[in-house]
Amino acid sequence: MGKTIENQKVTANHRDKVVVFMIGMRINKWWAIHKWLPVALAMPKMIKEQYQNPSLGCLAMESFSGLRTTFLLQYWRSEEDLMNYAKGGTHLKAWKEFNQRNANNHAVGIYHETYIVQPNQMESLYVNMPVFGLAKLAGFTPINKHLKSAKQRLHRTSSPS
Repeated sequence: MGKTIENQKVTANHRDKVVVFMIGMRINKWWAIHKWLPVALAMPKMIKEQYQNPSLGCLAMESFSGLRTTFLLQYWRSEEDLMNYAKGGTHLKAWKEFNQRNANNHAVGIYHETYIVQPNQMESLYVNMPVFGLAKLAGFTPINKHLKSAKQRLHRTSSPS
């Protein structure tokens, strides 16, 4: 799907339950590079592991970086898949190292939020965008008179045929 810009208004076809997971870090003390750099370097290893092993349940992701804060948005098949991933492999090792290295300092912060989104409780709109977010999971449909408003898209019950 690449970076081709869709020069139209579209909405994602994804209508199934999805787990939305946001995770990231914030650098609180720039000069404590020995504290925050290992945290920053742990995430690419996890992303690689997830891409190489689709059976883990991570369906798609988007990443963003700011001056102090990084943000990774992921879509997971189920909460069970996400929790199972958190309990093992690369993540568990990184979590243990973070706790050991950062137990008594505030040089780096981490965060995550998890949302379980049921069918008919999500909507999307993309204008002049490459394929992004939920549209990566199941493609997209051009906005038409039946999908013009957010309310219409939110309460849509099925994907187009």
